[in-house]
Amino acid sequence: MTMDSTALRSDAAAGHTGYPLDPLSGVEIESAAAIVAASEYATDTLRFVMIQLAEPEKNAALTFEGLADIPRRAFLTMYDSAAKMVYEATVDLAARVVDSWTPVPGRFPSYLVEHMTGVEEKVRADPRWQEAMRKRGVTDFDLAMIDPWPAGYYGAQDHYDNSALICRPLTFMRAAPSEHGYARPVEGLIVTFDLDAMKVIDIEDHGVVPLPPTAGNYTEQFMFDPNNRPAFTAFRDDVKPIEITQPDGPSFTVNGWQVQWQKWSMRLGFNPREGITLHEVTYTDRGQTRPIMYRASLAEMVVPYGDTSPTHWNKNVFDMGEVGMGFSANPLTLGCDCLGEIHYFDGTVNDSAGNAVTIPNAICMHEEDYGISWKHTDFRTEEVEVRRSRRLVISMICTVGNYEYGFFWYFYNDASVEVEVKLSGVLTTGAVPDGETPRWGKMVAPNIYGPNHQHFFNFRLDMSVDGPDNSVYEVDSIPEPDPALNAHRNAWITQDTLVASEAQGARDWNWQTGRYWKVVNPAKRNELGQPVGYKLLPREVVPVMVQEGSFIYDRARFVQHNLWVTKYDQSERFPAGDYMYQSGEAQGLPQYIADDAALEDTDVVLWYTVGAHHVVRPEDWPVMPCAYTGFHLKPVGFFDGNPALDLPPSPPKACHLSSGGLPVAERARES
Repeated sequence: MTMDSTALRSDAAAGHTGYPLDPLSGVEIESAAAIVAASEYATDTLRFVMIQLAEPEKNAALTFEGLADIPRRAFLTMYDSAAKMVYEATVDLAARVVDSWTPVPGRFPSYLVEHMTGVEEKVRADPRWQEAMRKRGVTDFDLAMIDPWPAGYYGAQDHYDNSALICRPLTFMRAAPSEHGYARPVEGLIVTFDLDAMKVIDIEDHGVVPLPPTAGNYTEQFMFDPNNRPAFTAFRDDVKPIEITQPDGPSFTVNGWQVQWQKWSMRLGFNPREGITLHEVTYTDRGQTRPIMYRASLAEMVVPYGDTSPTHWNKNVFDMGEVGMGFSANPLTLGCDCLGEIHYFDGTVNDSAGNAVTIPNAICMHEEDYGISWKHTDFRTEEVEVRRSRRLVISMICTVGNYEYGFFWYFYNDASVEVEVKLSGVLTTGAVPDGETPRWGKMVAPNIYGPNHQHFFNFRLDMSVDGPDNSVYEVDSIPEPDPALNAHRNAWITQDTLVASEAQGARDWNWQTGRYWKVVNPAKRNELGQPVGYKLLPREVVPVMVQEGSFIYDRARFVQHNLWVTKYDQSERFPAGDYMYQSGEAQGLPQYIADDAALEDTDVVLWYTVGAHHVVRPEDWPVMPCAYTGFHLKPVGFFDGNPALDLPPSPPKACHLSSGGLPVAERARES
């Protein structure tokens, strides 16, 4: 997946003429790498981990519209395996100079591209690994599937001063080249691999468990094999086509990375670590453009496993910070991942040599009908008013090893926003002998189980509700506390609690009070005199099973609270810190709130964590139906009334089709 050379030359000739927040082009990525390679800092062993836009500092206007002379800068993360050192650099692309160069001692980088592809070959050739496989009756090593899992953290031996950059690959066996490898996990075999030297350091073999005997294929080639689990005899023949058509084209317009849809306006971005980023999100209300969010993105995710057996206890992957969501983005194709009138955005990332790599169609954007927005029937007059809801969908789907993660941003025409994560793909599996029941997981097929595990996703929302100075309140619904005012024992009130400083900024949901949080602008009032605001509504909230005293507890401290509130600081981007690979420390949010900055009437950032609690089922095998989690942002007093009141009625023939495919009125006339 390399960028077309003609496009590169054209881009280079034209220079960057876009917006200051536009992601780096392929030419800019390669130019940034070349500037570093030609500098005094370059070495033969320096590799480029991530190259992305160095975003310009936020300004009071919350936009760069009309501003000139904003320099284009690249931010580079690099790793020198000989020096065992991470470096950060900022490069001025126009001046072609390195503005800053910062060593980051005591930290390891996320994966380089070659780590994902080179580990398997080296492990397969290792004599110690081969001997362990022979003990399991395997002699055809070419069928082995070796996943280069991040190292996790085993303790002091993994600390920077005592360790190389390592990973701990896990092995699975295919029965044929195109078969589903996760159906045959090699239980108890763990490899420690030196990513600096690209060689096996150690092999742990905790004892032979027979390979599961049954296949678990899900492609058409194997679907109807009676030995498959589960097996079917044919595809369903009663699934009729659904066609999404927009004869006049979509309602959105795209200008570079800027998107306008109905009253929404925003700018999209993309980088190797976060994938999709959203900037300058505004809504036009009766001719006035009103800011809502300055920047929003997935900021981190972690998948802690709840199985203490040797192969599984240390599976605690930060898929974003240790691998990269942008690097993991799928090239999406029409009619499968997205449906309808679609606009795609390519994602451009880098390889470790500093070359630009294009992921075609990394971001999909389209519109969806979403049922009723509002309706009322006046039973006295039999007058009916109904309006259809519609949403703009901006999405990417990422594959990290066995799992697929879909990240969906929904913008509705009632001015609400929803974030949804869709989880699919394949379980990471374990094997058990005949007759044994796993204690820390559930069986999904003969001799195969899925360990108990959770997924946590933290989203960073840099709020700007009608301007830069906001306050955050926790809102609880409680029974009327004054007995004299509650004679009928039915009254209840809402109680607002100001989150006044960062020391109070780590908040937990309470189902007993229907808790939510709202961000308000005290300086802006609606016609009722209320401060305008948006509220964050939890969707599914799961209990956190990460226990204090475990290695993952400190590494992923952000999961211990549903919401964190901080004062804006451009350097505070990731809730578990910038570099968590092989680190056992508490970084990120616990450090960000340590100065206890005041939060009232200031520039606030919400960090919201959603979770998926996965006790696996046989129905999750061999590939998972989508599981869903997410949250909502809804206006609360931001408008003077229903912002979707001006939606036009739908023409009857656009919605009332009979089973014969004709509008109901036409069918009645024909009969």
